[in-house]
Amino acid sequence: MRIAIGTGFILLIPLVLTLLASWHWRPGAFVLAFVLLFGGAGLTYGLVAKKMMSNKAYRFAVGVALAAAFILVWMNAAVGGILGDDPANMMYFGVLLVGFIGAVIARLEPQGMSRALFATAFAMVLVPAIALIIGTPAFANGVVAVFGLHSFFAMLFVASAFLFRRANAHRL
Repeated sequence: MRIAIGTGFILLIPLVLTLLASWHWRPGAFVLAFVLLFGGAGLTYGLVAKKMMSNKAYRFAVGVALAAAFILVWMNAAVGGILGDDPANMMYFGVLLVGFIGAVIARLEPQGMSRALFATAFAMVLVPAIALIIGTPAFANGVVAVFGLHSFFAMLFVASAFLFRRANAHRL
């Protein structure tokens, strides 16, 4: 129930801005945002963080990883893709798949989750390099801007990995 209420409060921001004509969200964007916030991030956080409720570093690590994944999916699904309108954006689902498979293999244990998030960060750094090699026309904003944005996401995943390491140290 708290997750649904929190999602509703978060969605009040774009609703008010849309009503004030500052933003122009369509109904489908609200539905997508609700599904991603409530189902994707909220419920996942509730289920995963429940495993170690007493370990604050673990809960924070889960939150950082889910926030990075949420923003990554949102930027590609609603904003129009980090790499522009290009099929190369499908590589981001590969990045998230690396994290998901790593989490399954790690069975959500902090040490394994740390490794999974480091692998996810590495996969994130590979995306613009691969896009540049295959000649994706998405570098209109400049190579530095594209690599900078990818570095930002990679650093979020690395921060989560270090938090999982800390959670493992506190657990022992």
